[in-house]
Amino acid sequence: MIQSVRGTKDILPEEIYLWNFVESVFKRLSTNFGYSELRTPIFEKTEVFVRSIGEETDIVNKEMYSFLDRSGESITLRPEGTAPLVRAAIQNSLIQQTNLLRLWYYGPFFRYERPQKGRQRQFHQYGAECIGSDYPESDAEIISLACSILNGTGIKKYNVLINTLGNSSSRERYREKLIEYLSKHISDLSEDSQRRFGKNPLRVLDSKEERDTEVTNSAPSILDFLDKESIEHFEGVKNILTKLNIEFSINPKLVRGLDYYNHTVFEFQSSELGAQDSIGGGGRYNKLFEEFGAKKTPAVGFAFGVERLIIILEKLIEKDYFKKNPDIYIVSGLNPDDQYYLEVLKKLRNMDLSVVTDLNRRSFKAQMKESNRVKAKYALLLGEDEKNSNNVTLKRLENGYQQTLSIDLIDSFNFNE
Repeated sequence: MIQSVRGTKDILPEEIYLWNFVESVFKRLSTNFGYSELRTPIFEKTEVFVRSIGEETDIVNKEMYSFLDRSGESITLRPEGTAPLVRAAIQNSLIQQTNLLRLWYYGPFFRYERPQKGRQRQFHQYGAECIGSDYPESDAEIISLACSILNGTGIKKYNVLINTLGNSSSRERYREKLIEYLSKHISDLSEDSQRRFGKNPLRVLDSKEERDTEVTNSAPSILDFLDKESIEHFEGVKNILTKLNIEFSINPKLVRGLDYYNHTVFEFQSSELGAQDSIGGGGRYNKLFEEFGAKKTPAVGFAFGVERLIIILEKLIEKDYFKKNPDIYIVSGLNPDDQYYLEVLKKLRNMDLSVVTDLNRRSFKAQMKESNRVKAKYALLLGEDEKNSNNVTLKRLENGYQQTLSIDLIDSFNFNE
């Protein structure tokens, strides 16, 4: 039997209700914060990601699904959402139409990783980007939106970690000091961190390998190398978050995995996920638009791994909580092409009711049994008597209460009682 590709997962009917709920929260709260949805293609020119994410990141080096199309151009299935959104904003002149863009996105993404719980090769992300503001209040707004999304789904127990990478001059001073420190411990680092050390030493801080963390625990802190501008920006973010009653912790080793970040970076963690406790995160990226050849445009954003959210919610919410059972199961003794039967069916569905019928021409008794199995609210009984009198018989399956009423009055019946 042909199996699904390793690292992909079918979302089954009994699971999709929770996904629909999460997606509705994304849409509702993004709109409440004034963010508009933008959808990009699921594949882009490879250059979009190499240029923006950085050649020495794990994503570009190890995880991208890239291929040559028939014209010989290198194409990549999108591994993250910020770079495509920036490309789309530039290409469609969105940044020329307003001085501030608030955008959100949702969809499937692709990375070639070792599949594990909450991490698939095809996964889903929700993200939001605030484009055009260089001020700390935009960082705080993005973090506040992310917290509202988590709270809106019912996830209350999570940690917010924040840090700053400073501006270019602060980061460069810190980079020199970090190189000086790490060069004394180069042989103690993992192979990956030794490779990163030569290209982007800050990425060594991002390593979760035990031997690397033993080295970086004593490394200089970037907080000691911030200039006045960087300090004021970070203090501004912390001040607003505090006044919004958003609890956070400062982690000087938090750098995130992408090269385009500067100033504020942040991450959301939940103990419900075990060792791989990150739900998502983001940060400020003031130079990414310039990497694409556009004018300097400050921006900040974040993304959540949707599979991670689902894992947490499955522990918090009853499996059938969001499942919608049919409003009506039509139990009919009439022929399936009977005009009256079809008119009743059409009328009910035009009332925006969930209506299920038998398609296997089973007996009346078997249809009644099926109406109970699918947990319909009502069984609507149709036979020759009902047809001849232009009526229907409704049976409330929960208590067996039964009544007959004219089909002309059915649209005034309250099926929500």
